[in-house]
Amino acid sequence: MKRCPTCNQTFDEEWLSFCTIDGTALIESGPPRSEPPPTIRASGIPTNPTGQPTFNLPGSYNQPPARLAPPPPAPSWQPPPPPGYAVVPQQGLAVAALILGIFTVTFGWCYIGVLTSPIAIVLGIISLVQIKKNPERNTGKPLAIAGIVMGAVYFVVIAIFILFAVLMQGVK
Repeated sequence: MKRCPTCNQTFDEEWLSFCTIDGTALIESGPPRSEPPPTIRASGIPTNPTGQPTFNLPGSYNQPPARLAPPPPAPSWQPPPPPGYAVVPQQGLAVAALILGIFTVTFGWCYIGVLTSPIAIVLGIISLVQIKKNPERNTGKPLAIAGIVMGAVYFVVIAIFILFAVLMQGVK
């Protein structure tokens, strides 16, 4: 037979090691004791100087001793923060410059290139400026350069054709 030293509960199960009521370690006990455990007396109701019990009268309340706050719980495991998302580089202006440059070189001979060629050159220059300021965020330098070159090639070829036409007019 085992006994709890705190609550004096007895247990017949030999496999028990701890009290099922308060969790205190059980001790082996001999035959049951004949005398009950000692009684602890609590102090009585506080009284005022007249001997009457007081219930929330001003000045009659004795502040209990301050208890220390329990220590904060140990920090538990916290999951790691989510991984940072990769910044996708922007190359929209460079692609637009390239597309307009290709369009200018292929379909610009119908004088549509007079509109698309300067746009390709301007978009390519703006893209190169953005790439120079922030190369981690903006990419597409070869695309921008190709758009600028194709737009410029259109102007050079048109200038040659105009010069050739003027010279041919003077030869007559």
